[in-house]
Amino acid sequence: MANKKSNDPVDVWHTMLGEMEKGFNSFATQTMSSPEFSKVMNQAGGVAAGAQKQFEGLMEKYLVGMNLPSRTQLVSMAERLQAIEAQLNEIRTLLSRMMQDKTGGSGEAFGGLPKPRRTRRPPSAAGGTP
Repeated sequence: MANKKSNDPVDVWHTMLGEMEKGFNSFATQTMSSPEFSKVMNQAGGVAAGAQKQFEGLMEKYLVGMNLPSRTQLVSMAERLQAIEAQLNEIRTLLSRMMQDKTGGSGEAFGGLPKPRRTRRPPSAAGGTP
């Protein structure tokens, strides 16, 4: 059935597209395997990298002129904030451990100091009228 010729325009279109795709793939494979293509692509990549670096420098100068932080400055600030948050979390953890160990089951407050004695009694235990 594949050898049958069809007058259907959709089938003709699909066949034409398939043949064009095969031809293009063949051409692209041959082109990309050549050393000249690799050389040109490396040069283009180098030019793009240089242009990007130059653009970053210009943007940095523009932001300094506008008195705005650059991307590198924002990244630096974010890293410092993360370090500060990590230190605060460590302090919070140490404080919660100290509060849990405050009595330590021995009746002493942290630091080895004894708890103050309770000398006041509730009014009902004193036996008098308020």
